[in-house]
Amino acid sequence: MGTDTENLSDDYKGNTETGVRELVIPDAQGGQRLDQALATMLPEFSRNRIQNWIRARKIAVDDAWGTTRMKVNGGESVRVEVEPDPDATPDAPEAIPLDVVFEDSMLLVINKPVGLVVHPGSGNRHGTLLNALLHRVPQVAELPRAGIVHRLDKDTSGLLVVAKTIRAHTDLVRQLQARTVKREYLALVYGEVDRPGTVNAPLARDPHNRTKRTVHSMGKEAITHYDVVERFPGFTLLRCKLETGRTHQIRVHMQHIGHPLVGETVYSASRRSHHKIPFPRQALHAERLGLIHPVTQESMHWECPLPPDFASLLAALRDNTIWAK
Repeated sequence: MGTDTENLSDDYKGNTETGVRELVIPDAQGGQRLDQALATMLPEFSRNRIQNWIRARKIAVDDAWGTTRMKVNGGESVRVEVEPDPDATPDAPEAIPLDVVFEDSMLLVINKPVGLVVHPGSGNRHGTLLNALLHRVPQVAELPRAGIVHRLDKDTSGLLVVAKTIRAHTDLVRQLQARTVKREYLALVYGEVDRPGTVNAPLARDPHNRTKRTVHSMGKEAITHYDVVERFPGFTLLRCKLETGRTHQIRVHMQHIGHPLVGETVYSASRRSHHKIPFPRQALHAERLGLIHPVTQESMHWECPLPPDFASLLAALRDNTIWAK
């Protein structure tokens, strides 16, 4: 999903905007700087905002004021006084239709179409999935990221789960951390892939372009398993299974092994040997999603068909009419 899954502590008080959070640093965060650990535990707040709270003495560690340079060992008790963001503007509910695959009091599973941005950002304040959720499920305004626990890129289609309560949100984040959420994607790549494989290559922000990701030894662990679904002359349809969920993970990993996605422009081939298919986006679809229901503990699975443009692309490859387009 290409999405970046982070830990969220369930041990806090107050709502998502103001109040006091009582946290315990997990052992897994030991050795990190305080601001780094808290940015992972409180993903709804930026690291810059957390650093400002540390400087303003709004964060105490074991009853002493934290500092921006201090490192944590794990097990420390942390008290965070959350202050509203003075620069924040509330996101507006918008009546945007959603293709709902499943819904109950805890969860909402949607089939995200190509072109729908998941979360508002620079240049995309309106017309996003978050805006649609605020209209359909107003109570998600009280949740971190409006209940969105993982993301899909704008031009990636397919299944995405949203939490409707804080209980569901906390449980889903735990499942993502434990890697028990099953996410499988169909990806059409350049080149003929011979056999199944695994890409285990850590990802970090590209130092030359912060909107991109790159394989880097100091990055976060990123693991993608892939199987061959169908082969075409010069192309392969893969099923990619995410073990981790880093931003642009499949797109970067496929480029890394020399099989960039068809339609890819950001992480395209480094060599010019590929005969480019005329496809206007990356050929990536989140086909399958599986998780444990936060309340019933039932194992749940969903599958959604390919969108028309992707299905037509595969049909043209099978008929060998792709170059006639």
